[in-house]
Amino acid sequence: MTVAVVQFGGSNCDRDAVRALSHLGVDAERVWHEDGLPEDTEGIVVPGGFSYGDYLRAGAMAAHSPIMNAVRDAAADGVPVLGVCNGAQIGCEAGLTPGAFTTNASARFQCEYVHLRIENADTPWTAAYDEGEIVSVPIAHGEGRFEIANDRYDDLVADDRVLFRYCDADGNVTDDANPNGSKGNVAGILGQRETVAVLMPHPERASLPDLNRSVDGRGILQVFG
Repeated sequence: MTVAVVQFGGSNCDRDAVRALSHLGVDAERVWHEDGLPEDTEGIVVPGGFSYGDYLRAGAMAAHSPIMNAVRDAAADGVPVLGVCNGAQIGCEAGLTPGAFTTNASARFQCEYVHLRIENADTPWTAAYDEGEIVSVPIAHGEGRFEIANDRYDDLVADDRVLFRYCDADGNVTDDANPNGSKGNVAGILGQRETVAVLMPHPERASLPDLNRSVDGRGILQVFG
């Protein structure tokens, strides 16, 4: 599989994503947003960073880049699309997934390892895990608080589109375990298709055994394998 890692001005996790995918044996390459998607693209990662300096809102400007039309078309055709951190913000702004990510409840940049509980293991992104399994993955964001209208949140839950929730080491979903104030402790969700997902934590930073404290994020990236 050839995975396009979309690079905007201000992206800073594109190389991390390529290295993590390459470590899993996946053919991945950085793609400058102005150049469009390669014809042989079979997977897409929209990585973390600060696209366009996070002006207006995080991800808002990148969401209007012409390449995002191609990303939406690819997603509609069933191509796996993963948005991570700033990529998750872009994904929401571009309509790939519902809701929005906004300023952390702490009003501070949060950079730490967190625990995630797998809410739905019957998806391409979570097939490597068991439902209820606890994984450790780092976050690094200032605008990671997931917000969505109550009725749309209820729909996400009813449709099993919540992939991960912030929890403590024992799997308890509590306010204290919520690093940013996300509604329902939500850390990652599916789009309308199960081949589209966004999450605020960084699986690529929990994938290399020689560099990372945890390799729990590898299972998320294995969808591209």
